[in-house]
Amino acid sequence: MKIVILQPLAIDKSQLDVFIKTLSDKGHELTSFDTLPKDKKEAIERAKNAEILMLVNYPFDKESIKSCPNIKMISVAFTGFDHVDTEECKKRNIVVCNAAGYATNSVAELTFGLIISLLRNIPKCNEVIRVGGTRQGLIGNDLYGKTLGIVGTGTIGLRVAEIGKAFGCKLLGYSHSERKEATQLGLKYTDLKTLLSGSDIITVHSPLNSETKDLISWDEFKLVKSTVFVIQTSRGGTINKEAFTDALNTKKIAGGGIDVFVQEPPVSLDNQLLKTTNSVMSPHVAFATKEALVRRAEIAFNNVSGWINGKVQNKVC
Repeated sequence: MKIVILQPLAIDKSQLDVFIKTLSDKGHELTSFDTLPKDKKEAIERAKNAEILMLVNYPFDKESIKSCPNIKMISVAFTGFDHVDTEECKKRNIVVCNAAGYATNSVAELTFGLIISLLRNIPKCNEVIRVGGTRQGLIGNDLYGKTLGIVGTGTIGLRVAEIGKAFGCKLLGYSHSERKEATQLGLKYTDLKTLLSGSDIITVHSPLNSETKDLISWDEFKLVKSTVFVIQTSRGGTINKEAFTDALNTKKIAGGGIDVFVQEPPVSLDNQLLKTTNSVMSPHVAFATKEALVRRAEIAFNNVSGWINGKVQNKVC
């Protein structure tokens, strides 16, 4: 089969060659690109003859799919898949699989990096010590004993709960379904309003879909404590950008830790979130560790092999 890897997988070439060999040795024709498409037109040109397409987070919309009539399967080397038009894929019987679970630990670890950075003023401390300053005005807060509200207790949310318990946090959860593993950790499931009003730290780990878009918006920010920290490492659209910006600027919340944005970085410099002073941000790096990227590629290639062999795994559409 003709397999096209649309964009770089961000792993060493030697490692990529090993993965490619697992399929080429079985007679499949693979084409891989080591640069991002410069635009949609180039992406379509790369993918137009593919029967199987592998991509990371490059947008592949209805027009792109319609322009590639031979595609039968898309392997998304990413957890989120909202950048692929799954409705169009359903119409065309195209199977879409994602790389679920590859970055569970990576995202959970960065979540706590952002939490601790905010609680202990680490970015400001770094600035101050370099210019001869002291801890004056930089007294922080413990994580121990805080109530950690976890919105979305899937694989990543559950891992966040496990780490939160190790730090001595009280755990609240809101999710479309309750998990026994979470309650065994001592997590108490509540409705969203109760979680928002009762948490010292709120961290969002929900996928982005029609039900979770703007899950936390203007009305929800009215419910939270003024001392709360809000962490966003899931998908940018689950928290309303304008409401989040307002909550930070007007001190409705104490601070925010933000790794994901509605617009994939580079984020427009007009984005008002970038101008908030009580936030710590990173350019969507929560998933980006060397170990996680290798796991991601391995899952993506295994998804392709599974589909070819009639054993579909990680199917999302």
